[in-house]
Parts: sequence; structure tokens; C-alpha cells
Amino acid sequence: MPETVLPLLSLRDVCANYGPSRALHGVTLDVHSGELVTLVGRNGAGKTTTLKAIAGLMRDRTGSIAIGGAETIRLAPEKIARLGAAYCPEERGIFASLSVEENLLLPPVLHQSGYSADDIYQLFPRLYERRSSQGTKLSGGEQQILAIARILRTGAKLLLLDEPTEGLAPVIVDQIGDIVRILRQRGFTILLVEQNFEFASQLADRIYVVENGRVVEHFSADEARSQPDRLRAYLSV
Repeated sequence: MPETVLPLLSLRDVCANYGPSRALHGVTLDVHSGELVTLVGRNGAGKTTTLKAIAGLMRDRTGSIAIGGAETIRLAPEKIARLGAAYCPEERGIFASLSVEENLLLPPVLHQSGYSADDIYQLFPRLYERRSSQGTKLSGGEQQILAIARILRTGAKLLLLDEPTEGLAPVIVDQIGDIVRILRQRGFTILLVEQNFEFASQLADRIYVVENGRVVEHFSADEARSQPDRLRAYLSV
């Protein structure tokens, strides 16, 4: 019998609360090594909360979250990061008073595979050109590129990207899409939260639909492209 390959990331019946309010009601999903998987859904569906739960940023969480076969449901965020997961938040978290290079060098290198500043500048030439600029002087697209580049410093192999196209012009959205494709080609595993249907369907190997804190549907890339109306029905207001 062929050996079963475990997912790099596996969630089983994950629940999470914000104080007395339950945000996740038993999320179950898998992401295999090298995949690009997208979570889609309306605002408030639980997509960002799912990423935060994986990263350990939700204190009140139950169920099972395994990364590389290691159970993480009771681990602190810094220990989860050492397992190779990195979270890039929607708000980007760029320090306005620091230069691009200072922002870039903030995260610690947790694994030998972490990218050096030179590696990152080669991958993102625009950041090299702007390396002395303060965070306040970057465009939204430049801030997003910096936020993604910064997590590569850690050596993470599982990237949790939250709404990387939010608020960006279409031409910049295309650039972010190119960056995500490059990262996947370089062997990164990516779990992407996205509301832009076109962006998500062009990139993803698989798509999970999140609704009211639960996964309610699962599409392969081919299904998403051949049945766009079925997927859009979940995203319509």
C-alpha cells in the first residue's frame, strides 16, 4: 500500500471565541505541502479568525490544529512560528517611523532557510529602491510587498496571507498575484484569505468557502473555474 502523506496543515473541528462571542464553529480543512489554498467568504464569515487561530493569536480556541504533524492548539504564537508558520495580517503592520530596511530586518531568523535582505531585494527590486524610505512614504502596494517580504526572513514555509489585495488598484493586484505565484514556485505552502473571486480562482489549487464560522463548501481549481456562478453565490450580499 502507498504511504499516506499527511497534510502540512490540518484543522479539525476548530472553535474560537472573541470573549463571549463564538467566531469559529468547528472549522475543518487541510493544506498539503506546496499547495496554495484559498479561504473565501463574506465579511465576518471567520476567514481572518481562522488564520489567527492557526497562528496562535486566538487565546480561546479548541479542536485540533496540526502543523507538520505537531499539535499546536495549546502552543504560544512564538512556538508556532518556530514550526514554520508565518502570518501576514490584512493591516500589514508596517512601522511608519522605520525605514523599509529597518522594517525588513525586524523579524528574527528562526530557520536556516530564512531569506537574507539581499535575497529579498533580489526578489523584490522595488524594495531595494525604497530601502531608505520611511514606512509612511510607501504606497499601499509597496506596504503589502514589504509585509509579505518581511515574513520570508523567518524561514517560514507555511505562509498565512490575509487579504493581500485589499484596497489596491487592479494593476497592483496583478503584481501581488505575480508575487504569490513566485512564492509558490519556490516551494512555499500558502493559505490565502481573499474576497476577490477572480484573484482567488486564478491562483488557488483548492478553495474553501467559509460561512458563519464554518467551512460550508470545497472547490477544486477546475470546479471553481468551470462553475463560477456557484462560487459567486456564496460571496454575494
